[in-house]
Amino acid sequence: MPEVHDTPAPVPWHALPADEALRRLHGDAARGLDAAQAAQRLQREGANELPQAPPTPWWRQLLHQFASPLIALLAGAAALSLAMGHVSDAGVILAVVLVNAFIGLAQEGRAERSMAALRRLAVLQARVLRGGVETLVPARELVPGDVLLLAAGDAVTADARLLQAAQVKAAEAALTGESVPVMKAPAALPADTALADRQNMLWAGTQLTAGRALAVVVATGARTQIGAIARLTEGTREPPTPLEQRIAQFGRRLVVAGMVLFAGVMALGLSRGMAAVELLMVAVSQMVSLVPEGLPVAMTIALAVGMQRMAGRGALIRRLSAVETLGATSVICTDKTGTLTRNEMTACTLWLAGGTCASVTGAGYAPTGELRAEGAPLPAAALWPLLRAAVLCNDAQLLPPDAGDGAWTVLGDPTEGALLVLAAKASLDASEERAQLPRAGEIPFDADTKLMATLHRDAAGALLQLKGAPEALLRLCGDAGAVQAARAAAEGMAQRALRVLAFAEVRGAAADGAVQAAARGGAEAAFAGLAGQARLLGLIGQIDPPREEARQAVAECREAGIRTLMLTGDHKLTGLAIARELGIARDGDLALDGAELERLPDAELQALLPRLAVCARVQPAQKLRIVQALQSRGEVVAMTGDGVNDAPALARADVGVAMGIAGTEVAKSAARVVLTDDNFATLVAAVEQGRVVRANLGKLLVYLFATSLDEVVVLLLALLAGYPLPLAAVQILWINLVTEGTVTINLVMEPAEGDEMRHPPRPRLEPLLGAAQLWRLALLVPVSSAITFGWFAWRTHLGAPADVVQTQTFTLLAMTQWFNVLNCQSATRSALNRSLLRNRWLLGGLLLSVALQAAVLWWGPLNALFHTVPLGWEELWPLPLAASVVLWVEEARKALARRRLGRARRSGGLSADQGLKAS
Repeated sequence: MPEVHDTPAPVPWHALPADEALRRLHGDAARGLDAAQAAQRLQREGANELPQAPPTPWWRQLLHQFASPLIALLAGAAALSLAMGHVSDAGVILAVVLVNAFIGLAQEGRAERSMAALRRLAVLQARVLRGGVETLVPARELVPGDVLLLAAGDAVTADARLLQAAQVKAAEAALTGESVPVMKAPAALPADTALADRQNMLWAGTQLTAGRALAVVVATGARTQIGAIARLTEGTREPPTPLEQRIAQFGRRLVVAGMVLFAGVMALGLSRGMAAVELLMVAVSQMVSLVPEGLPVAMTIALAVGMQRMAGRGALIRRLSAVETLGATSVICTDKTGTLTRNEMTACTLWLAGGTCASVTGAGYAPTGELRAEGAPLPAAALWPLLRAAVLCNDAQLLPPDAGDGAWTVLGDPTEGALLVLAAKASLDASEERAQLPRAGEIPFDADTKLMATLHRDAAGALLQLKGAPEALLRLCGDAGAVQAARAAAEGMAQRALRVLAFAEVRGAAADGAVQAAARGGAEAAFAGLAGQARLLGLIGQIDPPREEARQAVAECREAGIRTLMLTGDHKLTGLAIARELGIARDGDLALDGAELERLPDAELQALLPRLAVCARVQPAQKLRIVQALQSRGEVVAMTGDGVNDAPALARADVGVAMGIAGTEVAKSAARVVLTDDNFATLVAAVEQGRVVRANLGKLLVYLFATSLDEVVVLLLALLAGYPLPLAAVQILWINLVTEGTVTINLVMEPAEGDEMRHPPRPRLEPLLGAAQLWRLALLVPVSSAITFGWFAWRTHLGAPADVVQTQTFTLLAMTQWFNVLNCQSATRSALNRSLLRNRWLLGGLLLSVALQAAVLWWGPLNALFHTVPLGWEELWPLPLAASVVLWVEEARKALARRRLGRARRSGGLSADQGLKAS
C-alpha cells in the first residue's frame, strides 16, 4: 500500500487511546508495517540512533595543548631569543613547549582508549511484526509505526505507546531515576501527566522486568526522550576547570609582570648610560629569569601522575585538568539509585499477623542473613505461612552466581526477587515449595486493584495466596483487630521509606470462586467478592539499601568540608530516608521534590541551597539548574550519575563522574571521570588524590618561583649596584631547565602527607600562588637572594677573576635550589627526617642534578657552552655551606608553624584560614 506521511499528534501520545495512536501512525496491530513501508520511513526518519560527534582529530587535540597562556609566554620568550640570535636558547624553550604538548596529548589519548574498552559492543535487536510475521531486526532500523513485541528482560529500543500489556513492569531508573520498576497499562492518561507517571508509554533506554507487551513505536533516534536529553547535553557548555581558569589568570599576570620588568630594566639601564646591546641582553636575561620554563611540563606530569594513580584506584580520567579539579571539589551532587544504593531491593522488616515484628540482616540479593525478633532468631513455624505466600505468589527467580562471578541475580521483578531472598534466609527452598504446591490458577497483578493472587491445592483443598498494597489487601481481611494493627505497622514502615507489601490467604470454595470470577469479570470483580474472607498473614517492608562504602565515603566528604547533595528521581520520602541513613541529611536540612523546585524562583533557590540535602523526582533540566545554581555561588561541583537523565548535569558540572559498569553510554560520554567499579567510595579516593596533586602543584610553584625570583633579584641588585652581570642568559636557562628540571618532575610525585582530607577545599579561584605560598616565598627569596648576591658582591670586591666569580655565583644559586627542594617537600614537616626517602624519584633527581652541575663545571665542552671555568676544592667547599642557610631558616619557620598548628588544634579545631596562617 502507498506510504502516507505521518500526521503529528495534536496531543501527547500518552493522552490518546491506543487505537487512535495506532491509527495516526498508519500502523496495524496484527500485521505491523510491511518491508516497503519500513524502508521508506527509515529513509525519511533516519536511523534509530543518537547522533554521535565525530572523533576529534589528533592534530586538533594537539593544538588544544597550546591553549595555555604559559605556553604562549614561553613561545614569546623563544621568539625574543631567536630575534637576538640566541638560536640554541630558543630551541631549548621550544623543545620544552613541544614536550609538554605531546605528554598532554598522550595522556588524554590513553584515557579515550580506555573509555572505548568500556563501551558495550553488542548490537541491540528488536522483535517486531513486519508483514504479519514476527521478525528480529537491528534496533537502529526501527521506525515510527513499527509494532514491538516485548517480554521480561527485553530492552526497549524506541519510545513506544502500549497497545496491549500483561503484568508489564519496566525499570526506568536510567531515564527517570525511579528505583522501583513501574507498572504499565495501556489506558489513556491526562495530557499533563508527568513523564515518570506515564504508565502507558515505554521509553528507549529502559527494560522490561516483568510481563509481555505489544506496543507501537512513536519516536526513534533523536526524537525519543533519550534523544531530547542528548540534545540538552550537547547544548550544555562544558565550563573551564578551576585549574584552567587559574592558569589563564596566572599567565596574564605573568605577561604583565614580564613587560613591566622589561620596561623597568630598559629605563634603569638607559638612565645609567648603558650601551643598548648590553642593556638588551640584561633585559632578555631578566625575561628568561622570570619565566618558569619547566612549569608547563612539570604541571602536565603532575596531572598525569595523579591520573595514573586514580586509574589504579578505579577512576578513569578523560580530561587531564579534571585531576586537579577533583581536589578542589566543594559539593558532590549524587544520584541515589545504583550510586549511593545497591540497586538491589532488600526485605529488611516483616510484621506477622500475631503482632511479632522482626528485622532481617543482610543486604542485596545474596541469601545470607537471618530473621530476628527482640534479639533472638524467629522459629520457622511462625514464619512459614507468610514466607510461603511470598514465594508462591511470585513470578521471579533467584539465580546463583555464575562461574567466576560472585553476584546473585534476580530474573524478573526486583521486588519479588527480594521476597525469594528473604525466604532463602529463613531456609525455605522456593523451588521445592513451588513443586509441592504448583500454581493451579492466578489473578495477575492489576494496576487498578494493586493486588495479585495465585491458586494452589494442598491436602486441605484450594488455597489462594494474595499479595498487594496494604491499603488494598487489608480491605479483604475479616479480623478487625489484626487489620487495625497491620495498618499501624504499615504506616510505621512507610515513614521509614520502606516499600510495604501485605500478604493474606483464602481457603476453600471462595478461593476457587475468586479465580473463576476473575476469568468472567476481571480482577476487580474477583477481589470484591473476597471482602472479609481473607486471613491476614503479615507485612514485609523492603528498601534499596545504601552501599556500606557510600556511608563511609559521605562521612569522609563531610570531614573534608565537602557537601553531598542527593539528586534522585525517586520519591522525596524515600530519598530523605536514605539521605539520613547515609549522613547526607541532618536536622534542619531540607528536601524538595521536582514540583516544589519548579515553583521556586532562582533567588529563593539560591537562599535555600546551603540547607538543601535532597532533591527528589527531579527531571534532567532541574538537575542542570541545581548544578548551575551551585556554580553561581562559587562552588566546585562534582556530579555523579549513571543514567541518561544525568547526562546534561554531568556535562555542565565542573567534574562529571559516570559509572563505568551500570552507566549508560550517554552518561559516560558526558562525564570527565568514569568510575570503573561503580563505587562511590572510589570518587572520594579520587578527590583525595586530586588534593595530593593540588598540594604537589603548590610545592612545585614555590620551588620554581623561589628560583625565578632569586635570579631576578640578583640581576636587579647587580644592575642597581653597577656590577657586571652575575649570570649569563645561558646559565639561567641551565638552572631553569636542567638543574630544576631534574627535581621538579620528581617533586610532583610526592606521596600524600596524610591530612589531605582533614581540611576544607580551596576556593574555586584561589590563585596558583596562594597566601600560604606567597608568605613562604617572602622568606625564601630574600634569604637565597642575599646569599647569592652577597657572595657575588664580596668575591667581586676582593678582585677575584670575573669568570671564577660568575661560575661560583652560578653554582651557588644551583645549590640553594637543591636545599630549597628539600624545603618544598612539606610546608610544616621537617626536611631533616627521613622524608627524602619517601620519594625515591626525588632523591634520584637530586643526585642527577649534582652530577650534571659537576659536568658543567669540569667538562671542557660544557665549560665553553655555559661560560664556566673549573673550580678547585678551595673555591668550591664554602658554597654548599653558604647555600644551606636557606634550609636552616626554613626549618626554623616550620618549627614555629608546627607549634602554632598544635596550639590551634588543642584549642578546638583548625579553620582553613588558621591553617594558612600557621603554615
